[in-house]
Amino acid sequence: MLTHSLSPAKFTGASRAFLFIFPHMNAIGPIAHRVHERGPDPSIQWSSASLTTMPVPKFRIRASTAVQFPDYPFTSHRLDVRPGVGMHFLDEGPRDADVIVMLHGNPSWSYYWRHLVLGLRDRYRCIVPDHIGMGLSDKPDDAKRAAPRYDYTLASRIEDLQTLLAHLGIDGPVTLAVHDWGGMIGFGWALEHRAQVGRLVITNTAAFPMPAAKPMPWQIALGRDYTVGEWMVRGFNAFSAGASWFGVERRMPADVRAAYVAPYDSWANRISTIRFMQDIPLGPKDRAWSLVDAAGRHLPDYADRPAFIGWGLKDFVFDRHFLDGFRAALPQAEVTAFEDAGHYVLEDRHERLVPEIRDFLDRTTMVVPAA
Repeated sequence: MLTHSLSPAKFTGASRAFLFIFPHMNAIGPIAHRVHERGPDPSIQWSSASLTTMPVPKFRIRASTAVQFPDYPFTSHRLDVRPGVGMHFLDEGPRDADVIVMLHGNPSWSYYWRHLVLGLRDRYRCIVPDHIGMGLSDKPDDAKRAAPRYDYTLASRIEDLQTLLAHLGIDGPVTLAVHDWGGMIGFGWALEHRAQVGRLVITNTAAFPMPAAKPMPWQIALGRDYTVGEWMVRGFNAFSAGASWFGVERRMPADVRAAYVAPYDSWANRISTIRFMQDIPLGPKDRAWSLVDAAGRHLPDYADRPAFIGWGLKDFVFDRHFLDGFRAALPQAEVTAFEDAGHYVLEDRHERLVPEIRDFLDRTTMVVPAA
């Protein structure tokens, strides 16, 4: 658990974007460390009676269920990937079709992929999980005595993905589609399943450590390294709400923006959005470092696979430094980059990207390496 503090002066200079959304947060610095240690101050008026106790998640999905969000006309499925910990996922399209595994990042969920699923499910089988703590999946605590308890690490995410694919009987080649943390999860899974990766669709993500020339964005460092950042993310949904505004160049419709943030409706239900940030590996002492470092070293192994890269160049995190890294490792990749798109590139430019990805899939064949 991080125990750094951030002075009010530093906070004021480093959080203009968040203050734009949450103007009532000016006094956050002096009480942030206390919130981290003991939970929210009971004198502050919250939307939940107690943000530090784990409620039954509002969006708990059982078996196969229909849920209602804009442009999300899918059947929801659920699998306990660990005892008492349920993962929500989509399984759309013909069961005997080529499989596309779509992996979202933080702070989004399977909703990010909805346009691509709608554009592919007539011919392709689309498997789209919500990582634990995200979207419509369960959001267990990670306290030592919590029951059920979940360890919010990259290694756990990779294990969950393998559990899901094994449950679905998917042991043949797949197209791996990734965004944000989905790249590190997907390519981390591929370390032990390289022969199953037959084709790649890559959008604003990483599969290697932070490029040396890339400075850590202050917005991410605030959540990763400072108590005040955790307080903002969990107390005010700052990361999810902020990304729904600043992660796009074309303003989201209000109902779409509401869908993005809906699963993160309480202190307890925002646990994964902050744990993802705190798990960002910057060096060998970080828990996720060995997996991300290994994924990066093996990324050129996929240079013989068909690959499509769709990139929003206005992404302040996964910017040209990361795009250049993928281009160098995968020189055969087809690249469509947009000067007028941000982090959620499938929001900004889905009208063009979905047909291009569909065309790419229709005219290429998955490559299965010789044993």
